[in-house]
Amino acid sequence: MLGTAIAALVAFVVGVNLWFLFEYLLHRFAMHELHGKGIMSREHLLHHVTAGWSFTTRLLLAWTGVGIVGALAWLPIATWLFSLPVGIGVAAGWVLGYGFYELQHAQAHLRAPRNRYERWLRKHHFHHHFGHPMANHGVSIPVWDMVFGTYEAPAVVPVPRRLANGLGWLLEDGELRVEFAQDYVLVGTDRMDDRQAGIDRARAFASQAPTP
Repeated sequence: MLGTAIAALVAFVVGVNLWFLFEYLLHRFAMHELHGKGIMSREHLLHHVTAGWSFTTRLLLAWTGVGIVGALAWLPIATWLFSLPVGIGVAAGWVLGYGFYELQHAQAHLRAPRNRYERWLRKHHFHHHFGHPMANHGVSIPVWDMVFGTYEAPAVVPVPRRLANGLGWLLEDGELRVEFAQDYVLVGTDRMDDRQAGIDRARAFASQAPTP
């Protein structure tokens, strides 16, 4: 009984980390390397155009689908290779890792950091958005970026003014909140017209950083 519980616990940890690896690979190759080919890449790169966040029915259905499909895939595989408790552990770990990622990603765009981890995650992720879209593909943890050589740790993240409204927590009366001045700097102008929107879209779909 104890051995079964330990095996299931180890399998759970493995499942969480399988998600973190998949998170990196999915973000880098299925979203950015495809440059808008396919719905997943297109939707993600459109997210880069504004850096905003909104909950939609399609988004929530996609979240549910990824979690269920992943769990249903790992459960029979790990069960066949090892045992049912291991299969359940891997599937549960996958679902928890995925849910953690989606929660942290959404909150990074929607609210200010509350602790050191959240502060790191926002700098890490928004350097990806505004500095180097082909770096920092692992949103939740930096391990796989370090393994594959795509990890970058900026001292300060430049945020184009016209895109800063997508991060409402970063601003107060249109200017950078003083408590975030050590991590971010506003650059460029807040002008947004059709020409600039077209440039932003083209650069996002080329996985290039937005111009100031």
